[in-house]
Amino acid sequence: MNETEVATNGGLIFNEVLFGFAILAFFVLLVIEKKKPYRNFSLKIAKESFITNTTAFVVNNVILTTLRASSLFLVAQQFSSYGLLSGLDNGLIKGILAFAFFDLAIYVWHVASHKYEFLWRFHKVHHCDKSFNVSTGFRFHVFDLLLEIVYKCVFVVVIGVDAYLVLSIEIIELFFIFFHHANIRVPDEEKISQFIITPSLHRTHHSKLRTEHDSNYGIVLAFWDRIFGTRQELVPVNIGLDLIVAENFTQLFSLAFITERKFMKLLSHLPRGKK
Repeated sequence: MNETEVATNGGLIFNEVLFGFAILAFFVLLVIEKKKPYRNFSLKIAKESFITNTTAFVVNNVILTTLRASSLFLVAQQFSSYGLLSGLDNGLIKGILAFAFFDLAIYVWHVASHKYEFLWRFHKVHHCDKSFNVSTGFRFHVFDLLLEIVYKCVFVVVIGVDAYLVLSIEIIELFFIFFHHANIRVPDEEKISQFIITPSLHRTHHSKLRTEHDSNYGIVLAFWDRIFGTRQELVPVNIGLDLIVAENFTQLFSLAFITERKFMKLLSHLPRGKK
């Protein structure tokens, strides 16, 4: 076995361990939020949220697997020798730079998903959860995921990093998605949130008010929101979007094709009772 094969096998094992850790973290956070939740939601809302979110996870993964949406890894394999960081040797410095650039790229994508109506129509599915729990990290429209994969593929070509490093970063981001959606109290959260995105920051991002949920776009690092002025520190009164309701996966999938503007227009045509 040559050095390349040893490095490849080592990378595979490392990524498998990371992925196992992320999934374990999901179940640990699930148990913690059940025992000591930060906020209590009604049993009906909590049950609908969990069932809808986990169904979305299963169905989305079936669709992505069918479409062979492993393109991010394949693109990274093909173009790792190109891009901004391709000239650096694999190591700690390249890993840190790649992670920082990747996290910034996802921050930019997240902002765009809120600012542009075409992207928001898919991303709002994630925000329509009336609960806030670790399973909310599964609640995405499949088109939202597919568009993000295309965006990430472009980023990978521009940045030029090893496929296994890309996969490692993806798994770390997955862990943080579970973490900052968890309905838990974090000790010394005010201090920790100066460096990484915590549940209290991301809870604001899931407020029903647009002035509040258009903030705290970061996934892992808290610096981007500070640098670009999108950070808000407050406790939202209500979670989830007002006009957007989805009690099951079918309704969840369909929401992307009903914009708030069309919904309000439809309401304006309905007869109103006399005052």
